Amino acid sequence: MRYLLIVLFLSGQLSGSAQKPDKWIKEKQVASILRTLSADEMQGRRPGTPAMDKAAAFIASEFKKAGLEPLKGNSDFLQRFDMISAETSSRSLIINGRKLDNNEFTVFAGEENIKWEAGAAEIKYIKAGENFGQKVFAEFQGSGNVLLIADTSFTRIFNRFRNFRSPRWGGNVIVALSQETVYRYQAEAISTIKKISYANVAGMIPGKSKTDEAVSFSAHYDHLGIGKPVENDSIFNGANDDASGTTAVIALASYFKKLGPQERTLVFVAFTAEESGGFGSTYFSRQMDPAKVVAMFNIEMIGTDSKWGKNSAYITGYDKTDFGKLLQADLTGSSFTFSPDPYPDQNLFYRSDNATLARLGVPAHTISTSKMDSEKFYHTVNDEFETLDMKNMTQIIRAIAISSKGIVSGKVAPTRVVGE
Repeated sequence: MRYLLIVLFLSGQLSGSAQKPDKWIKEKQVASILRTLSADEMQGRRPGTPAMDKAAAFIASEFKKAGLEPLKGNSDFLQRFDMISAETSSRSLIINGRKLDNNEFTVFAGEENIKWEAGAAEIKYIKAGENFGQKVFAEFQGSGNVLLIADTSFTRIFNRFRNFRSPRWGGNVIVALSQETVYRYQAEAISTIKKISYANVAGMIPGKSKTDEAVSFSAHYDHLGIGKPVENDSIFNGANDDASGTTAVIALASYFKKLGPQERTLVFVAFTAEESGGFGSTYFSRQMDPAKVVAMFNIEMIGTDSKWGKNSAYITGYDKTDFGKLLQADLTGSSFTFSPDPYPDQNLFYRSDNATLARLGVPAHTISTSKMDSEKFYHTVNDEFETLDMKNMTQIIRAIAISSKGIVSGKVAPTRVVGE
C-alpha cells in the first residue's frame, strides 16, 4: 500500500511538472530555432527559392524531432500545392459592339488561349461604392471564367491595379472599366503560363476523445527574400516577421508532444506565401472542414515588446468571439495579459493567415506584440535576430501554451465568427 501511494505521489508530481511550460519551453531552444530561421543563409525565405526549400526542410525536421505525425492523407510534413502565373502578350475585348482600349481592361489568364463569346464567361459587376479589391481578389480564388465589369468611378485604383501580377489558383478573369450593362461580348488573349510550386509545413498530434475537432497553431515562414542593398546588407532576414511566430509553433509542437495527447487534435502549420497574398493559409483552409476547426492560434511577430511592455500581447478581432476571454481565464494568477488589438484602423484581423478561416466562421485570431505604428525594423533588412528579446518572447510562448489549456482539453470552445 505504501509503495502504491509513493508511485501515485510521484506520478502526480511528474504530471504536474510536465504541465508547466517553463519545464519544456526553454529560452535556449527558442533562440536556437529563431537564429536558424533568420540566418543569412536562409536568404530571407522568399517562396520559390532554394533557400525557402531549405527553411521548409528545417521546420519539417523539427516537427519530426518533436514526434508529430503528418496530416491525414500526407506522406510527409510538406503540404504541397501549385499555382499559376501568366504573362499576356496580346488581348482584345469587345463589349456591346464597342472595342475597349487596352487601358480599359486587364486579363488574368489561367490558360494560354482565351477566346470567349456569349455564354463562355460569367458576367459580374463591381458597383460604385463597393470594395474593388475585395471583389476582384474573391474571383482570383475561383477556377471559372469571369468577366468582371467595374464602375468607372474605380478608374484611379484600376490604373494602379491593371499591371498587378501575382500567382493565382487558376481560372480566367478579365476586369474591365465600363458603365454599361453587358449584353454581348467577345474576348481574346494569348498568354504564357508558368506553374509555381509551394509548400506549407504541417504536422499533428491526434486527439484522444474529440479527434474530429481540431485546434490549429500557425505562423508564416516566408519573408521578402533579397532586395536593394542598404549599407551593404540586402537580406530581409524576417526574424520578427515571422520567424518569431514560426519558432513559437515549433516550440509549442514540442511542448504538447511531451505533455501528451490532448482531447482535441492539435495541428501545427507553417504557412508559405503570406507576404505575397496569403496563398499558403488559403490552401490550408481548403483542406480543412471549418465546422471542425474549434480555434486557430495564429502567431505573428512576437519578438519585441508590445505597446504595454513585457508580459503582454494583443489579439486581433478580439471583439468578434470570446477567444481572448477564454485565453485570459486560463492565465488567471499569472502576470501575463492578452488585450484587444490597439490598431483597429489597420484592419489586422484580415491581414494575416487567420483571415481565411475567420471568414468561414472559425474563431481564428492572430496573437502579436508588434507595434504597428512604430516597429522600426518592420520589412527592413534590419529585422534580424539580434534586435529581438528572447526572454520575453519565450514568456509569450509559455503564456500561449497555458492560455490554450481549456480549448485543447476540450472543456471549452470559443464562439464562432459571425457575419463575415
